[in-house]
Amino acid sequence: MKTRLLLLAFVIQFCARNARAQNFQKLYPGAIPNAIPGPNEEISKANELVDSLTSKVSVPGLAVFLPSRERATGTAVIICPGGGYGMLLTKREGTDVAKAFTKLGIAAFVLKYRLPSPSTMKDPSIGPVQDAQQAIKTVRERATEFGIDPARIGIMGFSAGGHLASTAGTHFNTRYIDETGQTSLRPDFMILVNPVISFNDSTGHIGSRNNLLGKQASAEKILRFSNERQVGKSTPPAFLVHSGADIVVPVANSIQFYEALNRNGVSGAMHIYSKGEHGFLTYPSFQEWFDRCVEWMKVSGFK
Repeated sequence: MKTRLLLLAFVIQFCARNARAQNFQKLYPGAIPNAIPGPNEEISKANELVDSLTSKVSVPGLAVFLPSRERATGTAVIICPGGGYGMLLTKREGTDVAKAFTKLGIAAFVLKYRLPSPSTMKDPSIGPVQDAQQAIKTVRERATEFGIDPARIGIMGFSAGGHLASTAGTHFNTRYIDETGQTSLRPDFMILVNPVISFNDSTGHIGSRNNLLGKQASAEKILRFSNERQVGKSTPPAFLVHSGADIVVPVANSIQFYEALNRNGVSGAMHIYSKGEHGFLTYPSFQEWFDRCVEWMKVSGFK
């Protein structure tokens, strides 16, 4: 009996040491800002051909993936799944990527951000960026608990999640939450995968624009959330990857953002592949571009 108890204790300690925490937490400790009270009508379903899909998100949260203490590098990445601001692809563009990071000793946080809706938000256009800023604030303020360096917190996004990540990286001087707070809301780096960047008529993804800003959005608002126009000298470094064959989100989104970084003297790297569907379902493989991303993080001092 004693031997069994000792073995059980060893197994518990081993699991705790090698999988420190993988849990889901509400994003806000109290009231959700900008929210209209109502029932939680969130829908989650698995589509075996595509992904796990989540829609009607009104209660945001973070899925926490921490590496073992022995492997931890101190770097953290907040991951924003894509889905056109109409749904979230939470597996392929969320938990799968988080697990790949933790194998390398990088902490990962999958953000389940609110999806714009006039029935759940007073101003739907700022709901997602509020959640992105709250995620950065949470991870930075709890850095010691998570075993990370508060100066090495990046944000990553796929497609419309890339728009959200680039919004966090270009709008951090506007505090959409915590207006008098002191914690920096600036991510230290960005990773943008086939990102929606612009909301202009020629290269922007109009579906994402309509979902976030509404079909009758003003020219001023379209400009404000066209993030290639919001890059400045304090914008964090960025890694961009896109396919030139992407017919959903034109590669011009990444090119224009990279050019804006370059004009402002901000470090960046961009990889454009000749083939590949939107979301990189075929070529290149996940490991191909992910390895390039990790190498960029290493040489940039973020790993």
